[in-house]
Amino acid sequence: MIENVPAENWESWVAETEALILDVREPFEWEQGTLPGATLIPMNEIPARLGELDVEQTMLVVCRSGGRSHQVAMYLAANGYAKAANMAGGMKALGLQD
Repeated sequence: MIENVPAENWESWVAETEALILDVREPFEWEQGTLPGATLIPMNEIPARLGELDVEQTMLVVCRSGGRSHQVAMYLAANGYAKAANMAGGMKALGLQD
């Protein structure tokens, strides 16, 4: 089961868990704004770039509305990344993307 972190709680959750923020949106979406310190790996690049992620690192996966990030968090969990969580509602819930 993937943990869904309410968008409004992202900052405290990341601070408490020392999580990496993994933004899985496309570069054109990233340019509209992202969370401080986030790492961009678009969803379609995740399988090829898994080696860039520490399997022991807690991660908060972020996208526009929470759909892609939930899929990526489930994919990461299925591949041994047990500490991946989804930011429910995504950037849209924070008012940072239409």
